[in-house]
Amino acid sequence: MSDPLRQPEHHTRRRYEVRHRTTYTYEEYVTDSFGRALLRPRETEQQRVVSHEVEITPEPHVLTHHVDHFGNHSSFYEVRTPHTVLEVSKVSLLEIEWPPPDLARLDAWTVGGAAELIDAGEHVDRVEASQYRLPSPLVDVTAPEVEAYAARILPPERPLGEALAALYGEIHADFEYAKGTTNVRTTLPELLEQRTGVCQDFAHLALGCLRAVGLPGRYVSGYIETTPPPGRPKLAGSDASHAWVSAMTPEGDWVDLDPTNDHFADSRYVVTGWGRDFRDVSPLKGVIFSDGGGSSLDVGVDVIRRDPPGQ
Repeated sequence: MSDPLRQPEHHTRRRYEVRHRTTYTYEEYVTDSFGRALLRPRETEQQRVVSHEVEITPEPHVLTHHVDHFGNHSSFYEVRTPHTVLEVSKVSLLEIEWPPPDLARLDAWTVGGAAELIDAGEHVDRVEASQYRLPSPLVDVTAPEVEAYAARILPPERPLGEALAALYGEIHADFEYAKGTTNVRTTLPELLEQRTGVCQDFAHLALGCLRAVGLPGRYVSGYIETTPPPGRPKLAGSDASHAWVSAMTPEGDWVDLDPTNDHFADSRYVVTGWGRDFRDVSPLKGVIFSDGGGSSLDVGVDVIRRDPPGQ
């Protein structure tokens, strides 16, 4: 299990430019396209948005912005120009600095004690805590397989910080990262049986474990800086969206952990939005009107360090 407290360079302040391009190509003309885009990064204690731009081609006839129930920035667009290619691109510039988690503070509570304090609601927003403790469309916390897996990693007497580290460590060790082995309809019992998946699946499982023992957990969507193999250049568009989880503490703050990469979140992480599961924070979704034909999807993501000279 990796220890972020031994990697102080990952908790230094840094600046990132994030480019995210999604291109839909259709065999037949689309006469109308309606969509929702969740692309603007959030302002958080660890993250400041310096600038953000979105470009949609063809130019939309309607483009509106609002903040959703979870506090995410959401855009709605209508494209009524007939088209065979729709492209949605964003460029964001951000300043990031995540401090290392205070494990001594977290270990002052046990898993069971933390759940009881959160349930009492003295120092937390009880509405917020409740919505992240309940099952959600993609996170079934009542399945016996999920309850058994959670009970092994998160017993009530285990210190909270140790338990959260064990949660990301055990999922990372127990599952193989393999694209194409799951989809948005894969259930947690199916995931536990096949033991392969992607970051979205591992985040859902971690959420199921947290909620099964009474700890609020939210799904976080964003990006992580990646590095190419030694001696190899980083290819344009080779990054990808990423997902991890946040766990609420009895003091109402949140601790972010990444079971895909086996550590707590650090200054390489860029937050776009959060919700109960993937369905709440899908980057793009919508409907089109067309006479038929097939379609293809191409996504390119770049997370680029833009630290000022001398930093």
